[in-house]
Amino acid sequence: MGKVVLVTGAARQLGGRFVRRIQRDPDVERVIAVDAVTPPHRLGSAEFVRTDIRQSAIARVLAEHAVDTVVHLAVTGGSAGTGGAHSTVKETNVIGTMQLLGACQKSPTVRRLVVKSSTSVYGGTPRDPAVFTETTEPKSLPAGGFAKDAAEVEGYVRGFARRRPDVAVCVLRFANILGPFADSALAEYFSIPVMPTVLGYDPRLQFVHEDDVLEVLRLAAREPRRGTLNSGTFNIAGDGVLLLSQCSRRLGRPTLPLLLPALNWVGAALRAVGASDFSPEQIRLLTHGRVVETTQMREVLGFEPLYTTAETFADFARSRGSGLLPPERVGRAVDRVAAMLDANGLDGLKDDAYAAEGAKR
Repeated sequence: MGKVVLVTGAARQLGGRFVRRIQRDPDVERVIAVDAVTPPHRLGSAEFVRTDIRQSAIARVLAEHAVDTVVHLAVTGGSAGTGGAHSTVKETNVIGTMQLLGACQKSPTVRRLVVKSSTSVYGGTPRDPAVFTETTEPKSLPAGGFAKDAAEVEGYVRGFARRRPDVAVCVLRFANILGPFADSALAEYFSIPVMPTVLGYDPRLQFVHEDDVLEVLRLAAREPRRGTLNSGTFNIAGDGVLLLSQCSRRLGRPTLPLLLPALNWVGAALRAVGASDFSPEQIRLLTHGRVVETTQMREVLGFEPLYTTAETFADFARSRGSGLLPPERVGRAVDRVAAMLDANGLDGLKDDAYAAEGAKR
């Protein structure tokens, strides 16, 4: 790994954890943590530089510290913990990335760039394939929100890679990140006592644990291990999928199926009161779902997540406590009803009814 690592987005929970994690790598001499606001958490021995990556001052930071590895984590959805308006978040995502890449292009010391992206760049329409690979083109480009920001950011990163072929560039497209400390828009949604859903849809969802996110970022930021390559674009997700209905049952939170126009209205109301960042982009995810192929992650990048999608969600659910319908309580109630039916002999009556129906056929 490079001796001097610069990490953007250090004020967010994930950025702060990565800053502390990367300091333990014996090959790292210094870590420079950058953000426009002072982090509310500890950064260990890292040197914090308060600067806005939308400004040209970021070039001076790269030069002063002779940074050779840049880990760009300041591309976010702008949910909990940002403390800024959506317009500010969008400017940081897009304009900030442009400024950072311009500074990296001029820096003679930068040798590796890691960019946190999202599987949301694939979009979400009923015409999409069941599983996305890294080379899948979206049926329609995202019209707005974080998905559009991430797609634009990746376009700028590809341009940078062409202009600086001497820099190793790694783009990590993460599935929905969850865990005990998750502060994403989806984590907010799963914390609502009653979860609004789209009537008639039960989407497939994939998750990646925040601990696996930290580890794959560390892997991407160092020199590749023998037989692997950590330059390119990779989907990052845990094995398996969960249906939204399964998620609600495991959380113990009932769902409220709504027609799509009504759900859009509910989403706007939740955003207005600050209960959840329930964006149109998230509604599309909760309608059509999204599943990605992770073969390249294993065979090329050489990364094997510790958590499956189900295990990631279970760890997240434990951190949120029981909902209105705790699964164990519902299970006991079902067992009691089954026992009552058996005691009253209704099972035998049902069997007789089924037999009679079979005889008629």
